Amino acid sequence: MKLRFSHVQIIVAGFLSIVLLGTVLLLLPVSSADGAPAPFRTALFTAVSASCVTGLVLRDTATGWSGFGQAVLLVLIQLGGLGFMTIATFLYQAFHRRMGLRSRELMVESINTTHVGGIMRLARQIVLLTAAFEGAGALLLLLRFGPRFGFWRGLWYSVFHSVSAFCNAGFDLMGVLEPGSSLTHFSGDFIVNITLVLLITLGGLGFLVWDDLLNCGRHFKRYRLHTKLVLVTSAVLTLGGAVLFLIMEWNATGADLKAGERVLTALFAAVTPRTAGFNTVNIPDMSSASKLLTIFLMIVGGSPGSTAGGVKTTSLAVILLYTFASFRGREKPTVFGRSISEETFRKSCSVLFFNIGIAILAAIVLCAWQPLDPIDALFETVSAIGTVGMTAGITQSLRGFSAYVIALLMFAGRVGSVSFAVALLSKRSDPPVTYPVEEITVG
Repeated sequence: MKLRFSHVQIIVAGFLSIVLLGTVLLLLPVSSADGAPAPFRTALFTAVSASCVTGLVLRDTATGWSGFGQAVLLVLIQLGGLGFMTIATFLYQAFHRRMGLRSRELMVESINTTHVGGIMRLARQIVLLTAAFEGAGALLLLLRFGPRFGFWRGLWYSVFHSVSAFCNAGFDLMGVLEPGSSLTHFSGDFIVNITLVLLITLGGLGFLVWDDLLNCGRHFKRYRLHTKLVLVTSAVLTLGGAVLFLIMEWNATGADLKAGERVLTALFAAVTPRTAGFNTVNIPDMSSASKLLTIFLMIVGGSPGSTAGGVKTTSLAVILLYTFASFRGREKPTVFGRSISEETFRKSCSVLFFNIGIAILAAIVLCAWQPLDPIDALFETVSAIGTVGMTAGITQSLRGFSAYVIALLMFAGRVGSVSFAVALLSKRSDPPVTYPVEEITVG
């Protein structure tokens, strides 16, 4: 009997293969800075975090891994960010090989689009634009990292952080300045902050949005509804989040900063939870209100078909539009002259509540397994399922079972939490029976 796997199951298997290969490479003595083989738990956790572009680590990336180990992580981040099917499609084109219909359909599923036509052109466009953005980002970062670390070391740091930012991975090499410091030593650096903010934003918009921007330019009316919702929702979350962080952290983490630095750190704090994982202020020092706002932004994440995780900006927009339409007594919401299907609304609700539910359940498990602050535990689980990589400072204190729980959340978050659940369950068709409808009281 010939087994036939679904597209989602193939994608899950592909990411799992990347994780296993990364784990094997990180177990090699040459990958560790001290020349000793890394513990299996550390190697597996780090491989999952890199492949799923999250950024949570059990050991400092700069001081715990050798140059070879860091290079392995960079490759895993790039593969995880673009998706193995995107790179495979690009290589098919580079070597003038033809892809069958099933492979094209798999590519469509991989980048979360709906059209098979033009998928080869889109794959080529994704790889070339990624190289251009990451290359430009590395050159800008080199202006700061070169003088500070020396040219060659600064170049490596610039490339690493540019790729990590664009892929929304959150891995950094600034542990050489202070372990676990992330980018706190550059909180007032305009070039570093703005470069990383642009890379994170571009990587989180999504490949379909790029396609619209390239084809339609500044003609907003010609964009797909998807692109319009992504741009508007992203702008509101970024600007609104920056203003709220600026207010809430003005006399907290921003107390010793100049006014311009406070604005930079507030903007960075609004962008990085969706879902880059860097931080320019110490997260444990943030106010409880800012932590809760960060959790909300981590839940939302980036946009579909991007390097970012989370429930996605479009899911949030659809749920809000349906909610407002319900308040006004309308059956379906309309936006930009278009209506949104109930199927899209149901899917958005499923993704949102699945992510929130699994994050809360995992936080309860962590607190039951070891003594942790509930908000810090929830912060960690939301960061993992959203593939964000920000931490309240408890990652490296996680005990064996807790680390595996976080690793599973990261993997599910990158594949897509609902898709991950679907891949594990056998697909069953609905029974050919229609049951009577009965009203229940809600709200």
